Amino acid sequence: MIVTRDLRVDYDGVTAVRDLNLTIHPGEVFGLIGPNGAGKTSTIRVLATLQEPTYGEVMVGGIDLLERPRDVHRILGYMPDNPPVYDDLRCWEFLDLFAGAYFVSRRERRRRVDECIEQVDLQSKRHVLAGTLSTGMRQRLVLAKTLLPDPLVLLLDEPASGLDPLARIELRELLRRQGERGRTILVSSHILTELSEFCTSIGIMEKGRLVISGRIDEIITRFTERKRLVVDLHPPSDAAIAWLTDRGQVSGLERINGRVEFDFTGTDDDVVELLRLLVATGAPVRGFFEKRMGVEDILLKVGAREVS
Repeated sequence: MIVTRDLRVDYDGVTAVRDLNLTIHPGEVFGLIGPNGAGKTSTIRVLATLQEPTYGEVMVGGIDLLERPRDVHRILGYMPDNPPVYDDLRCWEFLDLFAGAYFVSRRERRRRVDECIEQVDLQSKRHVLAGTLSTGMRQRLVLAKTLLPDPLVLLLDEPASGLDPLARIELRELLRRQGERGRTILVSSHILTELSEFCTSIGIMEKGRLVISGRIDEIITRFTERKRLVVDLHPPSDAAIAWLTDRGQVSGLERINGRVEFDFTGTDDDVVELLRLLVATGAPVRGFFEKRMGVEDILLKVGAREVS
């Protein structure tokens, strides 16, 4: 549904997006993750036809975005970071205004406004002035506006920016439901917890580059070929640590708060054998577990690798 090839975006000699090759399949909910300045917004602005790339190819829904931008507009919904609303319009009036701008016929306009209000759970605010809404409710209103033309593709740039924790959870649920409706969604954020619980795939950007991309479960598997094991030694034992360090399958050993953490290459049976041999040396093992890696750990690992 979204494909970029060798996409590059330069601003006054500074490269914001560098040779981006991205593929997002139909019906996917794709989270674009990275720190501020990583190139997320520049990427989304190109896809929204608001920024012309320096070079590269962009396809949205099988349409060449650079050659046929108006055709892309017909299937696209874009929600920027901190979008404005008309404070002196009631919520339904605000949506009715934009339904007309989207060329929704007068016969269909009331029905479409009602549908979008329901989709974002804004029924109780229908007759309330937009200027009196909380930040979370304003985001819902703008999301409803973005849904008015019934787009196949949603581009959402930092949609949870400025929201309190409860509003973040509610927005995340709304976006998850939109994904279940079959829309292809690209959503950016620098906060992993906003994305990892409802996205099917993620891409991690650093310094304008896409450093990793794919389905969340596949990425976790790729980064967990080595198990991260934790052994609680009480009292601490230099002899046990020296024994572990000498094992060929052990690497990256660290002492952390009385525990020993290390990477281990091997099967589950190999882990059992390692623990058996460690205990047989007389090591004072009080506890033992495998530390599961999540998406947050992967981002930290990738970020450290890029910096180095």
